[in-house]
Amino acid sequence: MLPITAYGHPTLRKKGAEIDKDYPGLEKLIEDMFQSMYESNGVGLAAQQVNRAIRLFLVDATPFAEEYPEAKDFKRVFINAQVIREEGEPWEFEEGCLSVPGINEFVSRKPVIYMDYYDKDFNFHEEERFEGIQARIMQHEYDHTEGILFVDRLPSFKKLLLKRKLSDISMGKHKATYKMIYPKKRIKH
Repeated sequence: MLPITAYGHPTLRKKGAEIDKDYPGLEKLIEDMFQSMYESNGVGLAAQQVNRAIRLFLVDATPFAEEYPEAKDFKRVFINAQVIREEGEPWEFEEGCLSVPGINEFVSRKPVIYMDYYDKDFNFHEEERFEGIQARIMQHEYDHTEGILFVDRLPSFKKLLLKRKLSDISMGKHKATYKMIYPKKRIKH
């Protein structure tokens, strides 16, 4: 399993660089990312979360299939993804993040997105439409490739209430059930 970068780690704040099909070890990286995601009970994982600042994320929405039928068998790899537009009335959903263990908060996002991306075989998908739980997971992971975390989308007062917990995570005081990489220096929040 690849270790997950913890809140406060500088790689989580880096906007991902585009890659091509010759990116060294890409197939193995994707395989290792899926394995790491499953072992840490995630439904999505971005390259920034395994300490690589590239435009790569993957999702497997299957754990949501009972409540959201569209999640059944929705397993994909997204390379060099770009959100083209978002539509609809924003809805709140409780999100968590492997890089921010122990914190779950309601985040408001639009329910429909259109995205350009390459799949794992480097086939190009133009303005593909996603909605509901699929879009939600993809927006969260896409944010990672932009250097954004779900806690950044919370209201200021919520961030203030979470300040201590976030500080503890960045200093390795909150132990996850999976291996993590912590920042070398203490991060000011």
